Amino acid sequence: MQDEITDGRSIRRWRRRLADEREEARVYRSLAARRSGEEREILLGLAEAEERHARYWEELLGDDIGPHRRGQFHMRILVALARRFGSVFVLALAQRAESHSPYRYDQDVPASMAADERIHEEVVRALAARGRARVSGSFRAAVFGANDGLVSNLALVLGVIGGSLPTEAVLLTGLAGLLAGALSMGAGEYISVRSQRELLAAAAPDPRARAVVPDLDVDANELALVYRARGMDEGEAQRRADALLQKLQLKPEAASETTHAGAGEASADTSGDHEVVGTGAKAAVSSFVFFASGALVPVLPFAVGLSGGPAVGIAIVLVGLALMLTGATVGVLSGAAPLPRALRQLAIGLGAAGVTYLLGLLFGATVG
Repeated sequence: MQDEITDGRSIRRWRRRLADEREEARVYRSLAARRSGEEREILLGLAEAEERHARYWEELLGDDIGPHRRGQFHMRILVALARRFGSVFVLALAQRAESHSPYRYDQDVPASMAADERIHEEVVRALAARGRARVSGSFRAAVFGANDGLVSNLALVLGVIGGSLPTEAVLLTGLAGLLAGALSMGAGEYISVRSQRELLAAAAPDPRARAVVPDLDVDANELALVYRARGMDEGEAQRRADALLQKLQLKPEAASETTHAGAGEASADTSGDHEVVGTGAKAAVSSFVFFASGALVPVLPFAVGLSGGPAVGIAIVLVGLALMLTGATVGVLSGAAPLPRALRQLAIGLGAAGVTYLLGLLFGATVG
């Protein structure tokens, strides 16, 4: 009897594993359908690997495979998201799903399959990292802008409420804080990004230096020092310099080709760095818009005519929900659990606003 119960539990577990593998394969195929080139090939390779794992469970179940069933609910949600969006958010969720694979604890799973899942996690992590790099500049401005708008304007509104100012003054203060903060954030983000791009451009190799390479003294030159200054060890730097000079000696007409190639290489490197940083104007607009949208939330109850305790309560609830949303978004994109990030964002934001409210009470009582 006990053996029958154990066998029944094993079969149910194997069926769950089979359904989940099929769902994972659907996720990767859906993501691949929205990609092209190398990323598409990588995602299709992951799908084929998951289908190979599914065949293992099919063979293990044999005649007990039972009717076709769907995977766990969160996997079905991931399939739906992958079909409609295919964004870095879906890859981040897939990365988290791979990191929670139960195979490392399942005695029925061959070591090779458990190892496959760990490798899949690293593949998805690398793909997600590409997406994070593409959105890093604008996403940073958006999240930080919205969070700053929520926290700073809620703190400002609660501070003047603690000082016992009338509703009209609270509304005017909140709107002034929204505009001033959004302008400040936009200008600061523009300057920050432009400065970072200028620093990257200053660090990029100068293409004009390539033009003088053919004129160097073969027996006495500092070309190897250039490579060492860029991080190569002494031996590798010397070999690289010697190889370049030898090529130019044997084929002088390659000088022009080498110069243009070097300039293109330097330009490509700098351009790649600039893409990661983003453009100053785009970051500034994102920061302005998202700060303003965040700062508007605590003002909304007062803007629609509410006042006193109900307005304050609604403002705190709305800001709390928005803070949790931004925290959860950051958690998902970073491949971490969204709830702890959401609660951390909530605690920090409401804590800062609470301090300002207490200061308002203190100064209001002092003035009174």
